[in-house]
Amino acid sequence: MARKLSIGLLLAVWLSSAQAQTYPARPVKVIVPFAPGGFTDVVARILGQKLSVAMGQQFVIENKAGAGSTIGTDFVAKAPPDGYTLVMVSTTHVISPWIYRNMPYDPIKSFTVVSKLADSAYVLLVNPKVPARNVQEFIALAKAAPDTIHYASSGNGSAQHLMGGLFVSMTGAPLKHVPYRGSSGASSDLVGGVVESSFAGVPNALAQVPSGRLRALAVTTARRIPQLPDVPTLQEAGVPGYEASVWLALLAPAGTPRDIVMRLNSEVAKAMSSPDTKKSLFDAGVEIAPSSPEAMSDYMAQELERWGKVVREAGIKLE
Repeated sequence: MARKLSIGLLLAVWLSSAQAQTYPARPVKVIVPFAPGGFTDVVARILGQKLSVAMGQQFVIENKAGAGSTIGTDFVAKAPPDGYTLVMVSTTHVISPWIYRNMPYDPIKSFTVVSKLADSAYVLLVNPKVPARNVQEFIALAKAAPDTIHYASSGNGSAQHLMGGLFVSMTGAPLKHVPYRGSSGASSDLVGGVVESSFAGVPNALAQVPSGRLRALAVTTARRIPQLPDVPTLQEAGVPGYEASVWLALLAPAGTPRDIVMRLNSEVAKAMSSPDTKKSLFDAGVEIAPSSPEAMSDYMAQELERWGKVVREAGIKLE
């Protein structure tokens, strides 16, 4: 009996190892649960190109946006755990459970973490027509005319939504939230003056601020970012204690074989650390931050609790 168990165990180990060695044997689908053109999409396409070359199969990026990233993420949660369907999630992944009722998956238990990928600041942007040159003037303007200053986001429950909600909660500035179906629509209407402000990803800021189409008032992180060195942090601009960033991670369905996860983790680390990838991501305002699956799993659990507290204290709800 013991001999049969040993043979069975050895066979399972051999099959798992063989599966990892031949992986990937066909194209891998990477779901981006946001509209094209946003922060997550930019990083996914850079990483997808690198992994396609390194692993000998196409890593196909597919956008499945909607419902605070839950539609695309749920698709991956229910996919076979074989390494051929992955999802690139952002901070929104641990925000949505506090915003949406009856979540179809568990943000932690339904997934196997492959790696953390990156961190990035968000930037408080205003249309140049807004008569505020700094954060304190912006707050005063909003308070002088309650609910007439709007902030655009990529959707209800998005990181942009929460960044703005945290700002409203900490400053008392009565900004009105306007959710869009993706960051591209929010950015276009901000440039067009349809909405007055937004907490946007660094790529959107870098595309619009140098030309003067938008004005950057502050960044959300504790330190200034090298891409916009003259833009103060919100703490420097008079909002003490404000600190938030958006992170990205690559996840697979729960139960994905460990050997496949570690193969992906190794190739992701190599791809993210290559000089040309570093430069491309730096130009997009992204700081690479690869990690072990275990470290990112722990961090996600901490972030889930942190943003739950923000949602409760800020009274953020779906509009």
